[in-house]
Amino acid sequence: MSESPDISNLRFADGLIPVVAVDDRTGAVITLAYMNEEALKLTISTGFAHYYSRSKGRIRMKGETSGNTQKIVKIFTDCDSDSVLIRVEQKGPGCHTGEFSCFHSELGKEGVKPAGLNYSLSVLRDLESVISQRKLSGGVDSYTKSLFNKGREEIYKKFGEEAVEVLVANSRDRTIYETADMFYHLLVLLSFNEIKLDDVMHELSRRRVSDE
Repeated sequence: MSESPDISNLRFADGLIPVVAVDDRTGAVITLAYMNEEALKLTISTGFAHYYSRSKGRIRMKGETSGNTQKIVKIFTDCDSDSVLIRVEQKGPGCHTGEFSCFHSELGKEGVKPAGLNYSLSVLRDLESVISQRKLSGGVDSYTKSLFNKGREEIYKKFGEEAVEVLVANSRDRTIYETADMFYHLLVLLSFNEIKLDDVMHELSRRRVSDE
């Protein structure tokens, strides 16, 4: 964003403020999430939505792992200064189910089946490319960049945590969600060690041939 607005008048409850994301083109409500003060400042400074994950206790840029980013157009506050509305340019689906909006299920009716997502290798390659860009960028303030700045111990720790999250996931949807997070942190770990996806794929291919 071109200017850095004053956020001192905002009222955070227990350190958080609810945020409604609206698609700037259609006016559709995409999601309801939360930001702490740091996440809001990152949103303002980078021009992309950053949210505070209450379940994981950390800040994540929307689309950091999926590529489905929310580019900020305008930021509004309500009359009581205790909630925020952001108008965004949504890239791809805004919901982890593959739907454009998180509000796709009408109350009292059977939920809409999630749209098909592309889980092909191209998705991982695109993500690998984004991670490499974040790794090399000097001034970008992002979760990915912060991991590289903290170094090996933090990168390995986060991958281990995400692997455990997969093991303890208590539903199919949660397992899918946590596995996506684990894949992302695995790619960060590989990038830190200068290992490409192609290197892993070649090893898998070698093993398949040797087993035939």
